[in-house]
Amino acid sequence: LSYSWRKVMIPLSAAGYYVVAPDQRGYGYTKRRGINQEYDNFAFTDDLAPFRMLNLTTDIVSLVYALGYTAAAAVIGHDFGSTVAGYCALTRPDIFKSVVLMSAPYLGPPTLDSPSPLPIKMLSDGLASLTPPRKYYVLYYSTPQANDDMHDPPRGLHQFLRAYYHVKSGDWHANTPHRLPALSASVLAQLPLYYVMNLNQTMPQTVESDEPSQDHVDANSWLQDDELGV
Repeated sequence: LSYSWRKVMIPLSAAGYYVVAPDQRGYGYTKRRGINQEYDNFAFTDDLAPFRMLNLTTDIVSLVYALGYTAAAAVIGHDFGSTVAGYCALTRPDIFKSVVLMSAPYLGPPTLDSPSPLPIKMLSDGLASLTPPRKYYVLYYSTPQANDDMHDPPRGLHQFLRAYYHVKSGDWHANTPHRLPALSASVLAQLPLYYVMNLNQTMPQTVESDEPSQDHVDANSWLQDDELGV
């Protein structure tokens, strides 16, 4: 989301850079162009081919040219955007002079060999067999249920997002990052519940018990209520 970069763009701009943060394809105000050139929103059942990494990379390259430039000092990506930034730097080093990857490492291009099963899919059964049974949030997010759960949560979208961003922040007392010794279901169960959820819970249910107090919200300087309301 372009809006999520609002506090990063200002100091970079003050340092003399021309900073642009677009909504990535499928996010924010982006829309799908139909066969009759009409625009509408994306649907869960849409073909995912337009969201292949080469297309997302092409979007960023095209944006550079659309703004009248042939090079950029850096391409910076966070989370899923980190992967896109990695491919931008790999495929067009002539355009992107440096790259910054935040939160998610770039795993490199796919090999020519047959793709191996995704670890998250291999671990899914193992997580479900734990006591209590668990599930990986990425797999939950890939279901149609997840969109409904989070778009219309029981306590309202604002309250859900307040709790969600709180538990994922440094303000939450239980966030203690450390290296995991192995990639196994039992080890992954050590992760916070917003990453490895209880099997039968939605994300709003997962974060509700850890939502911040009103005093904590009032003291929050990095995500105030008017910003969250956007």
